[in-house]
Amino acid sequence: MAGVKLSGVVKRYGKTTVIDSLDLEVADHEFMVLVGPSGCGKSTALRMVAGLEEISGGTVTIGDRVVNDLPPRDRDIAMVFQSYALYPHMTVRENLEFGLRIRKTPRAEIDRLVGDAAALLGIGELLDRKPRELSGGQRQRVAVGRAIVRQPAVFLFDEPLSNLDAKLRVQMRAEISKLQQRLDTTTIYVTHDQVEAMTMGHRVAVLKDGRLMQVGTPLELYERPANLFVAGFLGTPPMNFVRATVTGDGSSFAAAKFDLPVPATLRGETERMAGESVVVGLRPENLVEPGGRTRGETAAVRVEVEVVEPLGHEVIVHGRIGDDLLVSKVDPHHAPRLGETIELLVELASLHVFDARTERRLGT
Repeated sequence: MAGVKLSGVVKRYGKTTVIDSLDLEVADHEFMVLVGPSGCGKSTALRMVAGLEEISGGTVTIGDRVVNDLPPRDRDIAMVFQSYALYPHMTVRENLEFGLRIRKTPRAEIDRLVGDAAALLGIGELLDRKPRELSGGQRQRVAVGRAIVRQPAVFLFDEPLSNLDAKLRVQMRAEISKLQQRLDTTTIYVTHDQVEAMTMGHRVAVLKDGRLMQVGTPLELYERPANLFVAGFLGTPPMNFVRATVTGDGSSFAAAKFDLPVPATLRGETERMAGESVVVGLRPENLVEPGGRTRGETAAVRVEVEVVEPLGHEVIVHGRIGDDLLVSKVDPHHAPRLGETIELLVELASLHVFDARTERRLGT
């Protein structure tokens, strides 16, 4: 097995920089997820690790080897693509065997490796079928199996579930996570889906415009986002953002139509920021209906209900206070009516506050 390290990695196409000085270290046996919107550079970074894209600057290290100039076949990696990339004229067995035969692996070893992978993935009964006879989920299992039989030091996944329907994506997400735990192989997984990132990764690296915004465990990113982008990107529904001004004594945030007391943990910083602009972040689950379970000190706000979205186990409520929109989650048995004005309790300890100029998080 081997860890992966990207040090000052740059990728340019002509004068356009798509990866800008990326530093990221993936530990041995770790499941690292690269996540971000389309065009942020996550797939390009993965392809540079694989050797499918030339590096414009910096170094990529796999294990104890700098692999910048090594071809893909010499990097001891296996990659699973979004498009499955199966040979249509070959059977499943032949697709699984292909890379091993190219490496002149002994026949007995090929049979053992293919048999083990087929059993692990539950595709033993598919070995004599052609890819066109398989469902999308079955094709993806075969693509994963082809990577497994190579027994690489590092697995690379490039949005492997994008072509599957919602239910199958949830199933395959769990299967890939369990597979990584069983094989205990260093894995880098690229996705634009923040739910995949949060549920699968040991750690998650969030990218935007070719730059690393933050890296940490899913819980660290969710509870302590480093900046406005990470805060807004992770979470369903997304975090609410309200522009406000720190009052003269630093004791509250004054929005257009309401004020919120400053949590005790931030008073030291806000006292030095009197009169300055901030962005206050509120996650929907931290806007609680009266009578609901709250944590710590709260402040009440009144919102006019504009949209009600029943989801069965909960109701998503879109409310307005002047020009500010606040999305909350409420009990389905207490769902408000459209146009109704309701009271919500803000859990002050759960506020996320960002400098409006730098977009960086205030506090630890």
